[in-house]
Amino acid sequence: MDEPSEGLSPRLVLQVGEILKRLRSLGLAVLLVEQNLALALAVADHVCVLSSGQFVFQGTPDALARDPEILNQHLGVARGSSNESV
Repeated sequence: MDEPSEGLSPRLVLQVGEILKRLRSLGLAVLLVEQNLALALAVADHVCVLSSGQFVFQGTPDALARDPEILNQHLGVARGSSNESV
């Protein structure tokens, strides 16, 4: 899925997240490309961050949330910002 939350109200973004979680619980794999970091981290089992066509991070959502260099340099998310919470 490419940017399923783009242009949606916060309420609909939550619904998209619930649908994605339901798909995962059914054993379906979903490839998600998403700029909404909170949504992506809430539904992902594995996260890849690309910068200039190169993988700069691969790992779990928890590992990404604990990596300030990747968050700041590649995602523009400063420690303690509201975008960081899941």
